Amino acid sequence: MAKQKSDPNYKVIAENRRARFDYAIEEDLECGIVLEGSEVKSLRAGGANIAESYATVDDGELWLVNSYIAPYAQAKVFKHEERRRRKLLVSRKELARLWNARQRKGMTLVPLVLYFNHRGMAKMKIGIAKGKKNHDKRESQAKRDWSRQKQRLLKDAR
Repeated sequence: MAKQKSDPNYKVIAENRRARFDYAIEEDLECGIVLEGSEVKSLRAGGANIAESYATVDDGELWLVNSYIAPYAQAKVFKHEERRRRKLLVSRKELARLWNARQRKGMTLVPLVLYFNHRGMAKMKIGIAKGKKNHDKRESQAKRDWSRQKQRLLKDAR
């Protein structure tokens, strides 16, 4: 996800960095998120966490469960719950594909990034993922360490 310098509206709010370590992401999908007014204000201030959250398909709708959006201090009357279930917006075709991957193939729907797009709308990138075993995690960490070491060796050789 390359940020354009001329785009003042694009802003990453929360990123689930642990997801790429714990899961093998097979594909990702951008979806909208239904928010209340105080939640949007809080997101603009940067108060969110999606590290422990996940997405699920219930009754033909896609939901984000256990995500945290900090309370907005200036909202006195219209406050929001910090950890409520939030509806995610996808097309019917994508929803059917997500349900199929989750039920038949045993995949997990993991939130990767919560951000404001170039139009200023809150969006979430969800990954269709399969959980990694411990040996897979060690292997990916060894590859990452080797690539870092290789870059250092090439830099020192110059």
